[in-house]
Amino acid sequence: MPQAKTITDREFELLMLSVSQRRHAQRNLLMLGLLHWSGMRVGEVANLRVSDVVGVAGQVPEQLVLNAHQTKGNRGRVVWIPAKLRVLIADYLNDHAGGEMLFATQKRSHFNANTLQAVVTKLYRRAGFKGCSSHTGRRSFISKLASSGVSVRVLQELAGHQNLATTQRYIDVTDNMMRVAVELA
Repeated sequence: MPQAKTITDREFELLMLSVSQRRHAQRNLLMLGLLHWSGMRVGEVANLRVSDVVGVAGQVPEQLVLNAHQTKGNRGRVVWIPAKLRVLIADYLNDHAGGEMLFATQKRSHFNANTLQAVVTKLYRRAGFKGCSSHTGRRSFISKLASSGVSVRVLQELAGHQNLATTQRYIDVTDNMMRVAVELA
């Protein structure tokens, strides 16, 4: 099976614009934001509880501490949340109070990894993106940071990978990355 396509910041903006004009826009925008701006796995997003994203003082914290049951490989991990994503989470919480789980389906049950994966893949498809899946956000997140010069070791921690080789497989090497690299010689 081929790897999920990565998308650029401009393509992500177009995706978000498309999603903002459809049903469940606020929920879906936050789901995509979590995948693209924090590099979370779709199963981790599906397993988020409201208590995970609300800190002691009622604020959205800079870090989400996921327990072993919420992550792949039954190892807890810390997910760093950038300021723009904290704003999106806070806005969502203001409009969607109630319930233990952060995201609910139309039938008011919580998403599992498979149902969330299907929703996300459909969002890409409806926006006209081919080859994208629920893994696109995670791969785009890691590739973007790599092209910005973030060390692979830091990327490994942000991705929650045990193995550095796994992180390296996520990085799309672009012509621009190679152009910048040879100019350093």
